[in-house]
Amino acid sequence: MVTNTDPQVPSNKASLTKLEPSSKPPGLALLRLLRRASALLAHWGVETHGIAPIPKEERLETRFYQMFFVWFSASMNILTFSTGTVGPAFFNLGVRDSIFVIIVVDLICCLVPAFSAVFGPKLGTRAMVQCRFSWGYYGAAIPSILNAFSMQGFLILNCIIGGQTIASVSPHLDDTLGIVIIGFISLAVTFFGYRFLHWYESVAWIPSAMAFIALLALGYPHLYANRYTSVPPPTVASVLSFGSTLAASILSWCTMTSDYGVYHSPVASSSRIFIYTYLGFFIANVTTHTLGAAFSAAAPTVPAWNIGFQNSSSVGGLVNSILMPLGGFGKFLTVLVALSIPSACAPTMYTFSTSFMAISGWFSLIPRWIYILISEAILIPIAIVGAKTFYTTFVDILSVIGYWSAAFAAIVLIEHILFRGGSFTEEAYPISTWDSAKLLPSGIPAVLAVLCGFGTLIPFMSQAWYVGPVARRGSGDCGLYVGFIVAGIMYATFRGMEKWYAKRGERGRETYIYIPQQTV
Repeated sequence: MVTNTDPQVPSNKASLTKLEPSSKPPGLALLRLLRRASALLAHWGVETHGIAPIPKEERLETRFYQMFFVWFSASMNILTFSTGTVGPAFFNLGVRDSIFVIIVVDLICCLVPAFSAVFGPKLGTRAMVQCRFSWGYYGAAIPSILNAFSMQGFLILNCIIGGQTIASVSPHLDDTLGIVIIGFISLAVTFFGYRFLHWYESVAWIPSAMAFIALLALGYPHLYANRYTSVPPPTVASVLSFGSTLAASILSWCTMTSDYGVYHSPVASSSRIFIYTYLGFFIANVTTHTLGAAFSAAAPTVPAWNIGFQNSSSVGGLVNSILMPLGGFGKFLTVLVALSIPSACAPTMYTFSTSFMAISGWFSLIPRWIYILISEAILIPIAIVGAKTFYTTFVDILSVIGYWSAAFAAIVLIEHILFRGGSFTEEAYPISTWDSAKLLPSGIPAVLAVLCGFGTLIPFMSQAWYVGPVARRGSGDCGLYVGFIVAGIMYATFRGMEKWYAKRGERGRETYIYIPQQTV
């Protein structure tokens, strides 16, 4: 096993050593330049470790409460608030029905990213490296690519909401300026890496919590008066579709939660890590989802709120209109809400970089901070365009991310529980094989399982660009649930068959020994 703290050194040094002689390919000079730049940045506290697993002797962090705060901060913001508004604003649900769906979905779905977080301290591996033990070396490129695109999608959503929120404070501001501000703050936080990000997340939740308390205090009379407002009875389609949106927003974290525990000590019990993470997710999500649903449902009955909401298209405008009675302090709180959005952007941008590095050995040669800059360059122009049709962009991105995230979670969980015995020992996970295509699983069962899951969920999809035949009959968007179940069942089947044939082959080699004939 080769472990190093330099992201520019490939996982197998031999591959670079072979390039050293006279051939000297053009890219080698660039890699050396990037290595020197990373060494310089390391002196300024920038993290320079790549995607190689962190050795056990380097996993020394014992502040396990950070596992709570990093996800509490990442979820205690206006993006999660926006997800809650989708129920009344997009699916025409009443506040009671929306809150019921929120509680049920949050209770169940927060279990998955909390469980995934345990892999970080126990194995010292990033999520897209750990999944190689189920997807195989080459197969893991599929979730790595999908995760990179998903993280960029979330960054776009975060910046759109932040831009709208800042623009709502003054008519002299617009979405574009807010998007640029949020993008650059996120870049600054993420650039320094793991430890700075953890410090930032430990305090980033405070402004949002203050603003949400003020929101509730100011808006409670209207919320109380709206509790008996008549609404059309909920349909199965609207309930399931809203539940899918909530589930997608939570399950998508499972592809990154282990990334933020790789420097934490493995001595903590799995249950302790799980509980810290679960509480961070659940408390923040259920609180902000509920607030979003309540204020969105009440907005049509309060003229000032409805104007700020701009026909259910500006969550930032809704927040600003609620805080408007506080005058200048209300505008200050609105800006604080917007500036807390990097608490969700920072871990998302960080995982974007590590996911790209995990696609192949050559991608891992490029340092993490280069991918951060690439993400920023893509983020700002697309967010500016996407801000024009917020809710359509929001629901579509969340749903598509949810489809593959659910299948990914099912495969990783089945592999760990059924085929690794729920253990984190070296026997269960030989970490030294993390970059060996021959010693890792083939990945064929995972690829087949996810294809089966995607093929099965298509009739259950309900998107602006496609509505499946089953969804068209009134079932709503059930694709996420179907994909999770089918992918899990098929992976258990295919992986079980693969291991059975492998054991059968081993028994055959032990039983039949070839003895060459002697010639006279």
